[in-house]
Amino acid sequence: MAQQSHGLDTDCMTLTRFLIDSQKSCPGATGSLTILLNQLMTAIKAIASAVKRAGIANLYGMAGTGLNKTGDEQKKLDVLANDLFVNMLKSCGEACLLVSEENEEIIEIPAEKSGKYIVCFDPLDGSSNIDCLVSIGSIFSIYQKTSPGKATKEDVLRPGTELVAAGYALYGSGTMLVMSTGCGVHGFTLDPSIGEFVLTHPEMCIKSRGKIYSTNEGYEQYWENGVKNYIHSLKFPKDGKSPYSARYIGSMVADVHRTFLYGGIFLYPANTKSPQGKLRVLYESFPMAFLMENAGGKAMDGKGRILEIQPAEIHDRCPVFLGSPHDVDDAMACIKAASS
Repeated sequence: MAQQSHGLDTDCMTLTRFLIDSQKSCPGATGSLTILLNQLMTAIKAIASAVKRAGIANLYGMAGTGLNKTGDEQKKLDVLANDLFVNMLKSCGEACLLVSEENEEIIEIPAEKSGKYIVCFDPLDGSSNIDCLVSIGSIFSIYQKTSPGKATKEDVLRPGTELVAAGYALYGSGTMLVMSTGCGVHGFTLDPSIGEFVLTHPEMCIKSRGKIYSTNEGYEQYWENGVKNYIHSLKFPKDGKSPYSARYIGSMVADVHRTFLYGGIFLYPANTKSPQGKLRVLYESFPMAFLMENAGGKAMDGKGRILEIQPAEIHDRCPVFLGSPHDVDDAMACIKAASS
């Protein structure tokens, strides 16, 4: 319970304290995951600081390094955020393989610094919004190595049902970290006065149905009929109910975070220009689906659960429909009806 002294909480639940308490309740826990998550937390704090200082420190604009593996032009903050994630994870001694949106190949950690975890991450999601001060974020997912000996590509290319942890950081009016180790979803807000993430949103649960849909309707002409029919049903309901509100930021972290708090649905469907979808499986779709399901929501790719996808390559993509369970069910029903 929080204890107040001179306006300050003298017994706050910091993320580090939360992880240590959680570790004690898990028989056989070694503390390795706690160390790894603390290193991620350090990288996120550094990125949050860089985002706030970007204009002053000349960190806006393109990095001049061209396109990354997924076809996005790298900005200065993209490169900085990636370097922070890679260096923090390499030095902690608990990771063996890293997969980043910004790197074409898997990053192997030398044996003398290698551990048992595989971390996949998008170091800075929403790059198109960096220069105009719109919320951006970082996303990560974590596997535990299961094969004996040296970690290989096969240790990475596994369904999302095998994740041991996932989370995202949102850099906006404040900095928030939302994460799960498979037992509920919890939100921590960075308190700049003490430099620690403090538990502010325990046991996050999504509403069974919302009143907001979030998608880029500029691509409607390329959507399949089922998706078009679903969005039309939200805007022009036949039962006399009020239409859904449209909200779209263009940063997945920001759009999904709002969906967590207010309910509704976030969708980035496949289209004729991107038949496999746009969002990357390992470090965007999987972690968000893992969090959504742990918060009582649903995450589908238009045919089945996102977490059951078997990725073939590290930068594979998939369509995404996630959010309140009734809203996702309605979307799947429209797609199924249009295809039958």
